[in-house]
Amino acid sequence: MRQEGWRLVVKTTIDKVVASVALLITAPLIAVAAIAIRIAMGRPVFFRQERPGRNGRPFRLAKLRTMDNRGDGAGRLLPDEERLTRIGRVLRSLSIDELPQLWNVIRGDMSLVGPRPLLMEYLDLYTPEQARRHEVLPGITGWAQINGRNALSWEEKFALDAWYVGHWSLTLDATILARTIGRVLRRRGISSPGRATMPNFTGSRRPG
Repeated sequence: MRQEGWRLVVKTTIDKVVASVALLITAPLIAVAAIAIRIAMGRPVFFRQERPGRNGRPFRLAKLRTMDNRGDGAGRLLPDEERLTRIGRVLRSLSIDELPQLWNVIRGDMSLVGPRPLLMEYLDLYTPEQARRHEVLPGITGWAQINGRNALSWEEKFALDAWYVGHWSLTLDATILARTIGRVLRRRGISSPGRATMPNFTGSRRPG
């Protein structure tokens, strides 16, 4: 079902109301995490990066910083798993690093539920079916997040994203939000096997 008409109005209204309340409630937690990051890693406290939103339109995503800036002798950043700090692991395991994205929801850049916003450089690598993930606003959580999160392969995640776009409903969003709470409490699927973060997406194999 397409996200349009009164259903989209309801979704957008719920997004902004829930995100505003959640940001007020979690503001002290964000502040404590920010202080811990400042002490452990220095500035900046927040990680900001341009990501593609609906229809690929770029926006500035905000997260709490979880990695340091250590590099090798040539000035290249070390792999993510080596730069992920102790405080960063805690923040990720509890999904606290994602809380600043509530502001992105309030701004209208994101939704509470939708495909996760990835890197701008991936836009030209998607198959037409995978690119459907950009027909809707990206989300803090989504169908792929409650069905494996980073334990899934890229192809599995994109297939779940495309399924969400094709089967979207307000009831599905409510189900995803409810199941997200359980996933966070159990800390399941936070990392891909053997890695701190997902490997870079380099494109899917196409027949022929």
